[in-house]
Amino acid sequence: MVPAKLMDYFNKQPRIGVLSTASRDGKVDAAVFGSPQMTDEKTVVMALGENRTFKYLRENPNAIFTIVEQGETIMDWKGLRVYLRMKEYATSGEMLDTYQREIARVVGEEAAAMIHAVVTFEVGEVRPLVDMGQGWESSV
Repeated sequence: MVPAKLMDYFNKQPRIGVLSTASRDGKVDAAVFGSPQMTDEKTVVMALGENRTFKYLRENPNAIFTIVEQGETIMDWKGLRVYLRMKEYATSGEMLDTYQREIARVVGEEAAAMIHAVVTFEVGEVRPLVDMGQGWESSV
């Protein structure tokens, strides 16, 4: 997928997706998110609570964000798997404060108070939701 189209698709609202992570010793987690945003062709920013997802990312920075759009039939469903690697996170400071203010404006103070960290990811690979062929891969 062309990076500009990936940004449009990734940032389209309303949408939700699933962020999958794994701990250092292989325990897995999957959590539903609606807030991740691509800020440029290689960067995704996401707010997290003080939860299992954040814990696992600090142990293992690799994750996958899966976006699914329902179709009329199962063969009409669309989506992507976006492979990510955490570059940095902030649990205090201007980056967190700015994100919390924006969440408070859009969703409310209660939601903003649940944000413990803002995480920045680098996009590594993008794959289709369903990949029945062999060898199809696309690096962004």
